Amino acid sequence: MSTNQKIVIAVDGFSSCGKSTFAKTIAAKLGYIFIDTGAMYRAVTLYAIEHGAIRSGMIDQKAVVALLDEIEISFRFNPQRGASDIYVNGELVEDKIRTIEVSNMVSPVSAIAEVRRKLVAMQQAMGRDRGVVMDGRDIGTVVFPNAELKIFMTADPKVRAQRRYDELTAKGDHVTMEEIERNIRERDTADMNRAISPLRQAADAVVLDNSHMTVGEQMQWLDRELAKRL
Repeated sequence: MSTNQKIVIAVDGFSSCGKSTFAKTIAAKLGYIFIDTGAMYRAVTLYAIEHGAIRSGMIDQKAVVALLDEIEISFRFNPQRGASDIYVNGELVEDKIRTIEVSNMVSPVSAIAEVRRKLVAMQQAMGRDRGVVMDGRDIGTVVFPNAELKIFMTADPKVRAQRRYDELTAKGDHVTMEEIERNIRERDTADMNRAISPLRQAADAVVLDNSHMTVGEQMQWLDRELAKRL
């Protein structure tokens, strides 16, 4: 695919729908850059927890905002994983951002206007040259409203909870299915109802419900959508 054919692919949707896995696979297939925007919000949340702006589940918004100028986020390709790892100020935080503690706080941190402004600007800069696949909650509506292909992913909450449970327990985290499903449903509500950049389907997005689809089946679906655009 020549440079002038490269497009921006926006993958939005609910938490634990497999957006990142799908987006990574698309990027690998097309030779595009993958940008995990959810990881960026998680990274800010982790930094806020580690620097005392979040304590006992309470967020000091002014303290979070005051930390933003200190935070430098970058992605580096990890050949062992075949994917990019996220770094904050040069420190690898890929595993640290995936804990339930971060998961429980990331939606309210994402709703802080200054946080969104900073990260949206970062994301737009990363995608300026096109040839990117970006996943998140507001990519097709706010970050890249002119993206050539917008995908909105959804799946049954119980299916999403099982996927998240399997991922966390495989890492040795001690969590319950009830805790995970509650977290997912709370995040859905928070993401859809926040005042700034709420999760919503772009008018020109195509919907992918992957409740009962393998990654291979999702890629077959993608091929059909790409054929309409390229």
